[in-house]
Amino acid sequence: MFDSDNHINRPKKDYNQAWLAIQKFCAYQERCHKEVRSRLYEYGLGTEDVEELIFKLIEDNYINEERFAVAYARGKFRVKKWGRLKIVSELKFRQISPFCIKKGLKEIDDKLYAETLRDLVAKKDHDYRSTTNRFARNKKIANYCFNKGYESELIWQEIQDLEQ
Repeated sequence: MFDSDNHINRPKKDYNQAWLAIQKFCAYQERCHKEVRSRLYEYGLGTEDVEELIFKLIEDNYINEERFAVAYARGKFRVKKWGRLKIVSELKFRQISPFCIKKGLKEIDDKLYAETLRDLVAKKDHDYRSTTNRFARNKKIANYCFNKGYESELIWQEIQDLEQ
């Protein structure tokens, strides 16, 4: 996620330079606190300055974890076709609160979620058509969808519906 080699030769910034740079960083796209905090430490700032800048960013509405969770969940589902489990896992990794995670997941429409999973199962069924053993093909489809973050009971229901 964070490119550790990207900041090795980055010169240290003073407080004002860091403030301007982090404003641009946060204005470009939604960011979580963990991401912003990491970037500020990369700038060479101390803990007190980092926490003060985080506070200012929250106060000026540059960062908002609820807004981040909503945008993240919506984007990963629509663009990458991720399931709820993977989205929750990634938001937890970013230390997003359970309340914000729930808010983010509410952005995913249940009908669209089921339709997306159905499309993924059908696409993978077509991709794996060379696998003549139906059990092996179903396992490959299920593994693909599970890795995308979909719930196993929903996956197997879709696979069962596809066979009928």
